[in-house]
Amino acid sequence: ILFRLFPKLKEAYWLINDLRAIFRTKSSTKETAKKALEGWYKKVTKSTLREIKSVKQSIQHYEDEILNYFINRDTNASAESLNSKMKAFRSCLKGIRDIPFFFYRCVTVFG
Repeated sequence: ILFRLFPKLKEAYWLINDLRAIFRTKSSTKETAKKALEGWYKKVTKSTLREIKSVKQSIQHYEDEILNYFINRDTNASAESLNSKMKAFRSCLKGIRDIPFFFYRCVTVFG
């Protein structure tokens, strides 16, 4: 019913599902993923949705970095996690007067 009432929503849904399928395919290599993305780009070019076209432009801009995912299926999630922990730790230091005691407490809590 929803797709009948909102055909643009249906179009966006299928384009995003096609993009997800590229990343879900376990046997994809960097080269096959590049070919699949090029096919997806052609579908998006025919689309009338500017939001999806914006996503396409972003993917094209960072395509080399995105395609590196298909080498070992590694992401930078662990680096981002460490970065957020460091930011949280720095925010805890604001307003601390007894820094040695604070570090002692951090070691006992996080150590």
